[in-house]
Amino acid sequence: MNAGIFLLGLAYVLSQFFRAFLAVLSEILERDLGALPDDLAFASGLWFLTFAACQIPIGAALDSIGPRRTAGWLLLVGGAGGATVFALASSPVHISIAMALIGVGCAPVLMASYYIFAREYPPATFAILASVMVGAGSLGNLVAAYPTALAAEILGWRNTLWGLAGLSGLVALGTLVWVKDPPRVTDGVKGSMSELLRIRALWPIYLLIGVSYAFPGAVRGLWIGPYLADVFGTDTATIGQASLLMGIAMVLGALAYGFVDKISPSRKWMIAGGTALAISAGASLVALPASSISFSVFLMCAIGFFGAGYPVLMAHGRSFLPSHLIGRGVTLLNLFSIGGVGIAQFLSGRVYRAALPGDTSAAPYVAVFAMFLIALSIGFTVYLFSKDNSD
Repeated sequence: MNAGIFLLGLAYVLSQFFRAFLAVLSEILERDLGALPDDLAFASGLWFLTFAACQIPIGAALDSIGPRRTAGWLLLVGGAGGATVFALASSPVHISIAMALIGVGCAPVLMASYYIFAREYPPATFAILASVMVGAGSLGNLVAAYPTALAAEILGWRNTLWGLAGLSGLVALGTLVWVKDPPRVTDGVKGSMSELLRIRALWPIYLLIGVSYAFPGAVRGLWIGPYLADVFGTDTATIGQASLLMGIAMVLGALAYGFVDKISPSRKWMIAGGTALAISAGASLVALPASSISFSVFLMCAIGFFGAGYPVLMAHGRSFLPSHLIGRGVTLLNLFSIGGVGIAQFLSGRVYRAALPGDTSAAPYVAVFAMFLIALSIGFTVYLFSKDNSD
């Protein structure tokens, strides 16, 4: 692994961290800033939606100026700048502004590495490289769990955010120095978004990738914290431990999907089988939301593991992209994935608020989880009609 890919991996660790750390800080931010669960759902949704909104211009930038400047400058301005705003926050509005900026900063880092993989490595290796990058980068998901809870209690959450701002700045500067841009495509063919959208084989993939990450991403990124606190009376440390377990499950799931892809005769049906198991775990959580904390954490880990098919879904979509559309294509797929989480987070806050006061402490969360489950089931059904391409 060269220094540039390593730095993009570190940047993706930060991206995974920033999308997940609000769950662990939920109690602290409510106490210090009056940020309620629906406030944090809005802020988390802004992270995902600004991230998604950047994908189209980022795709064009990858194809034109390359991954080095695209990833480096956005991470420096958005990532380091947004973390600084968060450290200075005095109200939930400031948290939302900070998360929007951080979303912009994190938006290009994974796509920059995928662009390099797609341009410089054989197509057959894309799924495994993508899975390893997601699995390694998901260490940020783990750090956003118990270690962040511990750091917030020992150092304070503001000092923790100041440290993250500094780290983001250093990684961004390193990216500008050491990432190497692949040679530009010089065949004279220029891609367009309309050409990309005319590839009908991608349509079912857009839908499933748009809902498959929404369930585990939203639960791990926010809802696991308030849910465990309200239903089971857990403290910040216990929430951090549960979040850590779910994060580990998501890391292992991403790696497992990548390695199984190498031996599976059909990428489509491998993805469909994993999605069906994620749906089963989600249905169990909806049916038995207050059985026991161990059972609930187990089910959320299962949702995280089987819902980690993002890298192989990207590989499925990549298999239909011509070389001159790689940058725009992978970022459009990522737009659907991240945008789906952002929309789901906005809707989840409204669903949660509409379900209050519930008959039980679990009722508002059952409504939220059911919303994610229905969306995933629709995406799964449409994906069953997709074209297989396991080359």
